[in-house]
Amino acid sequence: MKNQNILIYLLLILAIATRFIPHPANFTAIGAIALFSGLYLNKKQALALPLIAMFISDIFIGFYSPYIMASVYLGFAITVLLGQYLKNKIKFINIFAGAISGSAIFFLLTNTTVWAFGTMYTHDLSGLFQSYYMALPFWRNELLGDLFYSGVLIGGYEMIKKLVPETNAVTIK
Repeated sequence: MKNQNILIYLLLILAIATRFIPHPANFTAIGAIALFSGLYLNKKQALALPLIAMFISDIFIGFYSPYIMASVYLGFAITVLLGQYLKNKIKFINIFAGAISGSAIFFLLTNTTVWAFGTMYTHDLSGLFQSYYMALPFWRNELLGDLFYSGVLIGGYEMIKKLVPETNAVTIK
């Protein structure tokens, strides 16, 4: 149980820290931690970890539109669900596809919400596509961050499991 709690606290610290250290916009570990959590933690903890990390860091970074915040949190919750779906299918290609899918869903969900509830874009199809277009640099960074941190976290964890088999006990049931 002690190792399980250490893992959760380390992931929480990493998720929060990557939102504060200097980084390109959206290049954080939150999406990868959501995917990792879905793969290795129980359902309740998997969902709570990235959302608590977001909330704690939002306290300091600042809150924003409730609709947009809800879409951001929902995007990470969906990524947790992707991880849970892949739980028994941990292979490089599946993790790669999971990271890309989570990032794409997050991009579409959050930018649709910005378009629907914001004032930056006209509320027609042209405005929706403009919101997607303008957000492409942020998506590139998010995608690269999700792929990088997923590789480090999931790849590293799987490598440790192979080298030190007793670490399988750290998977939280």
